[in-house]
Amino acid sequence: MESLQELYRIGRGPSSSHTMGPSFAAERFRKAHPQADSFQAVLYGSLAKTGRGHLTDVAIQEAFAPLPAGVIFNTQQADLKHPNTMDLEAFRDGESLGKWRVYSVGGGKIEIEGRPSENPQDVYPLSTFDAIKAYCRENGLRLWEYAKACEGPALWDYLREVWGAMLASIRHGLGTEGTLRGGLDVQRKATLLHRQHPAGENPETRENRLVCAYAFAVSEENAGGGVIVTAPTCGACGVLPAVMRYHQERYGFSDEEIVRALATAGVVGDLIKTNASISGAECGCQAEIGSACSMAAAGLSELFGMDLEQTEYAAEVAMEHHLGLTCDPIAGLVQIPCIERNAVAAMRAINAVSLANFLTDTRKISFDMVVRTMYETGRDLFSKYRETSEGGLAKTYRE
Repeated sequence: MESLQELYRIGRGPSSSHTMGPSFAAERFRKAHPQADSFQAVLYGSLAKTGRGHLTDVAIQEAFAPLPAGVIFNTQQADLKHPNTMDLEAFRDGESLGKWRVYSVGGGKIEIEGRPSENPQDVYPLSTFDAIKAYCRENGLRLWEYAKACEGPALWDYLREVWGAMLASIRHGLGTEGTLRGGLDVQRKATLLHRQHPAGENPETRENRLVCAYAFAVSEENAGGGVIVTAPTCGACGVLPAVMRYHQERYGFSDEEIVRALATAGVVGDLIKTNASISGAECGCQAEIGSACSMAAAGLSELFGMDLEQTEYAAEVAMEHHLGLTCDPIAGLVQIPCIERNAVAAMRAINAVSLANFLTDTRKISFDMVVRTMYETGRDLFSKYRETSEGGLAKTYRE
């Protein structure tokens, strides 16, 4: 498995696959063609169908600026190797200098057709939860210690930066009001949730309100094109920070303990990315929100000092009960149902950890099993429910 630095990426929303990936691709393509005086991008599949709502064209044009870049949305071509496909072409005086076919495969990661993979080297020798669990038991390690042993101290410096960026996105989201651009007239609600103090509010209600406020804050930042951390994607970026921030406030966990929890959550997210997918265009929202919920449950179990079996159960339950979740963003915007869905998943992660306290010894489903199931389910989902905005809520809302 790759470094967690490839999983947690700090950048601008609203989509790791539709904004970050195309932006990274355009930057690399421009550097590869320094003599060009103009560029063109043709988007296919999910990039074409929801690219306007995800600001894909804006991200590409900003990456090529100040040089002009035309963006064409080809929604008709089928038979694509990957649902997030784009062609980039460079020109000088109207003559083509070169062309790339690029796949945005999720989490901001790209692949270029016909070129050797430039993927970072694997730093984790084991790639299933069962194998990692056995190794940790044999060597007396927790999951975060396994991550640190594989990656070295540089990981810790990066995760501190990640946590700082997560906190910043919560702060900025809580301090920003108004309407999100895109045409749906969606009002930012994080501030409203955070400021409300109902008379007689009990601890359970307060937890729900604050966790949801933090999840809304980050998700609204993402929807507005603000800086967030993929965890594991932009569309699911609010779940993990919300769970971590609330529990740090409530129980006084140190930043170092939070960083350990982020490493634990990262191992779980890396396993999902390696053995299945974190791309909504490939496997539906179960691959994004389901993965984020699973990561948050694992991270919280680390904060509470739970053992490997309990951590596995919490992560498995969190994913299992998102199986089949469709990705159907209205108008292609990462707003409805995406923002609210982050808050619901954050609460579900907490519930999964509560169940793991009591029921771990009774479980029948392993984490590896539910990850395989998620991938198979995602591949079986009808294309309308995989980030095309052609089915589900996106279709019903238009009607």
